[in-house]
Amino acid sequence: MNTQDSLTRQLAALRRPAPDGTVDAVLRRVDLADSFAVVEGPTGPAYVAWNGRGVTAFVPVDVAGSPGDFAHRHPRPATQVDAPPERLAAHLDRTMRTGRIGRLPIDLSSIGEFQRKVLEKCAEIPPGEIRPYGWIAREIGNPGAVRAVGTALGRNPVPVLIPCHRVVRTDGKIGNYAYGSSMKRSLLEREGLDPDEIEALAGRGVRLIGSDTTGIYCYPTCRHARRIRDVHRVEFRTESDAEAAGFRPCKICRPAAA
Repeated sequence: MNTQDSLTRQLAALRRPAPDGTVDAVLRRVDLADSFAVVEGPTGPAYVAWNGRGVTAFVPVDVAGSPGDFAHRHPRPATQVDAPPERLAAHLDRTMRTGRIGRLPIDLSSIGEFQRKVLEKCAEIPPGEIRPYGWIAREIGNPGAVRAVGTALGRNPVPVLIPCHRVVRTDGKIGNYAYGSSMKRSLLEREGLDPDEIEALAGRGVRLIGSDTTGIYCYPTCRHARRIRDVHRVEFRTESDAEAAGFRPCKICRPAAA
């Protein structure tokens, strides 16, 4: 046996299996895998996953199933831990309390550019307000992509945090939600909206509200529209109707293209 063979055998004898969890820990350290934990969300317990760049998933436990089910469906290797890091947990808690992203880091690097634009625009909708799918399509410079916007929102990896529940049908009705319409209604109610009132207004064909004192029209849930007294309230079906009556669009909720 030559010296090289002898050295190879000696090195092989030193081989030991890595402790359990070492591979997962290394993958998470270099951002090739995620960690996840259970947190208390606005509609009950939810799984939240994250890596070094930010949150990658947010799914209610009663939707995802067991931790094993969640890890299996997650697009990257994921390991359950007790809780998010303290700093991330603080930002996450604030986002869930206020309904605003704030300083919470969210990692959207795994999705395409179109969906990223849709979700970033969706994140701009304030709590307690709603916008139609067409608003997002127009705002991102692709007004004909209403259906594609709906698909992108339906695949939102971080619902609740990026509030796709605040996006409704073009006719103003609440519409579907990835986790069921009842959850969508519940989230809107938590933000001070009345889903039945929204549906009733849409059922009458009212999509816009104007003020005869300011000459401005808004989406019905816009913070400015909700301050209009009944005596000064004017209802419209379309942007064209409002503008034909001499009204101009609100610069805050932007119900019509500039």
